[in-house]
Amino acid sequence: MGTIQLANTEFNEYYKQYIDLAIHLPLLQGLADGMLETHSFFEGLPRDKHEFRYAEGKWTPKEILLHLIDTERVFAYRALQFARAENVEIRGFDQDEFAANSNANLRTMEELLDEYIAVRTANIVLFTSFTEETMQRMGIASNSPLSVRAAGYIICGHEKHHIAVINER
Repeated sequence: MGTIQLANTEFNEYYKQYIDLAIHLPLLQGLADGMLETHSFFEGLPRDKHEFRYAEGKWTPKEILLHLIDTERVFAYRALQFARAENVEIRGFDQDEFAANSNANLRTMEELLDEYIAVRTANIVLFTSFTEETMQRMGIASNSPLSVRAAGYIICGHEKHHIAVINER
C-alpha cells in the first residue's frame, strides 16, 4: 500500500491534525516506524521525568504513553468493526476518564513499553490483513464517519502529536 490521499469525508475534521502528521508515509510503514520512534523516545526519557507534570492536571509521560496505548486500541477496534461488519456505529470514549482510571503511574516505564509493543505489533498484523477495498470501508464513530484507513493514520499521527507535546514541555 502506497501513500494515499484521504477524502475529508473519511474522518471528522478534528482528526486532520493527526492525519496530516502521518499521511506522508504508507500506513504500514507509518505504524512500523512509529513503533520504533515511540519506543525509543519513551525509553530515552530520564527516569525522573516519567511522572513529571508540567502543570496541575496535565498527564505525566507514563500517563501519555498509556493514553497512546488505549487510544490505539480504541481506533484499532473501530477499524476492525468497520472492516468486518456493515452499518456499524460506535460510541465515543472519554480519554480523561480512561486516564484517570489507568493507574499508569503505578507501573514501570518498561511495563508500559512492553504493552505498547504488543499492541502495536498486533495492530500492524491487523492492518496488514486488510485489502485496499477493506481499508476504504466506513462506519460511524463518535457520531462522525470514519474509514478503516483513516483510523490507522489517526493512530500514527496521534502518537507523533503527543511526543511533540512532551518535547515542547
